[in-house]
Amino acid sequence: MNLAAEVIALASDQGATLACAESCTGGLVAAALTDIAGSSAAFDRGFVTYSNAAKTTHLGVPEAMIAAHGAVSEEVARAMAEGARRAAGATLAVSTTGIAGPGGSEHKPEGRVCFGLATAGGTRTETVEFGAIGRSEVRAAARDHALRLLLGALSQP
Repeated sequence: MNLAAEVIALASDQGATLACAESCTGGLVAAALTDIAGSSAAFDRGFVTYSNAAKTTHLGVPEAMIAAHGAVSEEVARAMAEGARRAAGATLAVSTTGIAGPGGSEHKPEGRVCFGLATAGGTRTETVEFGAIGRSEVRAAARDHALRLLLGALSQP
């Protein structure tokens, strides 16, 4: 069983609902989840908020937060996940924001992706440095990591 199928199966069994807020992955997390037959039992909605304005308008990420920390930050990933969870009324929401490449900078290198996972118990964030492995590869790795975050949360007793 693939990651997305495991996430949907566990969420469905638990009566949990899922949402996602994506920037650098551009909808890949939502696509992976909705590729699974019967995913509508658990997946509510996804937000592709690629621009800073979309993050603010659709997820409630404060403009001042983006200005202070940048869109690729754990602070913004947290706000994105919390905004998606709130907007969807979902049990769990995951977010991705990063630099898929090419490009980046000394302070925010190519391959850096920040994740947020919002649950009823709170929100956690983390940053993963995938490295300059190529745009498609960073996006796929970020998709899989986001799915693993959801799976881990659903697997908690």
